[in-house]
Amino acid sequence: MASKKNKPQEVEPVEQTVESVEQTADQQQTEPESDVVTMTQEELETVKKHIDELQKKLDETIALLQRNQADFENYRKRNASVRADSYDEGKRDCIKALLPVLDDFDRVSESDSSAEGWADGVKLVHRKLTETLQKEGLLEIPSDGTFDPELHNAVMTEQVEGMESGNIVQTFQKGYKVKEKIIRHSMVKVSE
Repeated sequence: MASKKNKPQEVEPVEQTVESVEQTADQQQTEPESDVVTMTQEELETVKKHIDELQKKLDETIALLQRNQADFENYRKRNASVRADSYDEGKRDCIKALLPVLDDFDRVSESDSSAEGWADGVKLVHRKLTETLQKEGLLEIPSDGTFDPELHNAVMTEQVEGMESGNIVQTFQKGYKVKEKIIRHSMVKVSE
């Protein structure tokens, strides 16, 4: 079988294409524009008045937006200042609540550690500190039972006979939360 060869298509010279584009552009320039509108003086005044009203509304809108932007910036600065003041006030309130406990520690440290009841005094101060922190919202995270990675930090594992895997064997450090926010996870040993 004989194969058929494709004939190359004839390409129009570039010069002709450029010339045809130039002719089309010349024709468009010479043709009168159809968007020309004629109006009376009264209609022209009405249009100018309408344009002036729109410009006035635009200027008023821009001024309003600028005032709103300035008001928001002032609000942001004021809010940041109030937030910082509130944070500082919260720290002062917490420290004020802990001062009686600090006083008790001062009294204990000034007393003779070999005296009778010294250990009871330290326990009393500890209890007072715990109660003060609980009044401020501190809650101890329970660290007995099943290990929960959201509440506990497992630092060791140990195989214990008679205990299921995943139970807490020992607590090394208590965990605490304020309301529902964890401030320190319980450090525990977990059974394998």
